[in-house]
Amino acid sequence: MIDPTGLASVPRDRRAAIIYGAAQAEMAKHLWQAALGGSGTGSRDDSASVTARDASSPTSLDSLIALLMPEAKVPATTPDPVAGAAEVRARFATADLGPALHRPAIDSAPHTGVAAVEGLGRNARHAPTLQAAAARTGIPAAALAAIVDAEAGKARDGTWQTYSRNPRSSAAGLGQFLSRTWEGMAETGGTWLNGFARANGLLGENGKVLASARATVLSLRYDPTAAINGIADFARRNLDGLDRAGVSAHGEVGATARLAYLGHHLGLGDAVRFVRDGGLSESRAHTLLNAQIGAGDSSRRIASTGDATVAHRNWLLDFMDRKIRPQQFANISG
Repeated sequence: MIDPTGLASVPRDRRAAIIYGAAQAEMAKHLWQAALGGSGTGSRDDSASVTARDASSPTSLDSLIALLMPEAKVPATTPDPVAGAAEVRARFATADLGPALHRPAIDSAPHTGVAAVEGLGRNARHAPTLQAAAARTGIPAAALAAIVDAEAGKARDGTWQTYSRNPRSSAAGLGQFLSRTWEGMAETGGTWLNGFARANGLLGENGKVLASARATVLSLRYDPTAAINGIADFARRNLDGLDRAGVSAHGEVGATARLAYLGHHLGLGDAVRFVRDGGLSESRAHTLLNAQIGAGDSSRRIASTGDATVAHRNWLLDFMDRKIRPQQFANISG
């Protein structure tokens, strides 16, 4: 429920959209709970600084769709772990970026020279926001569009659903951010959300989200401008962390999009381990694969490979190959 005290500090022209977004989210939540037969209260948020998806979260919309698709072919034997790491690194191999990019103020217009985002179809209304977020963070607009396209729920005509909500976790909005992750972004200096929260009195003197403003901050996940900028800031933080760990994606849009999504999907720590080591530990991989595609399909994949790490790696690489396609949104090669 939205706290009226928190709303009082939000500009008038945004209040109606926020209230409407929260109402839509609640309705969608109850409808999905009824359809899936779940209570929607069984999962727990992960750390705000780690991941934008809850590893213990049951099946998401994308996973429900995946359950209806034929299984991807997987090798009958377990690949050598070193070869697996080399395979993953090869998928993300790129040139270095060079000098760090300046990050303009939160309300900057796109710089001239920023590559235009294309191929949005019915989502063309989001193009200015994607390009502004790209100019501010240095993440290509096509990469940001690819992440939104993979995360957001879609109508039958392909329209991104602003009020997307996972009924069995707190993941919400175009970026499917968990509540704690989103609050963490609001409390992180330099992000769009932090600038908005400060300007509107949603943070206390200690820089934390006010208890009275928490519902208002969380409702901003349903605002497409806030969500897209949140995706861009989260991607920037994860890519910078990966770069410090020796994993560079700068210089090629496709690799940038895949690595940014990997950080969005797994969190920075697991993303580093996935690329640098070729996969996660068996126990971690087993947990995540169960959460993403269900215990039954997960068990079949693990049995086929003889190794949970390999099964999870194969599934996630295949998912990104199918879903993270920035070439759909810019004049670039695959």
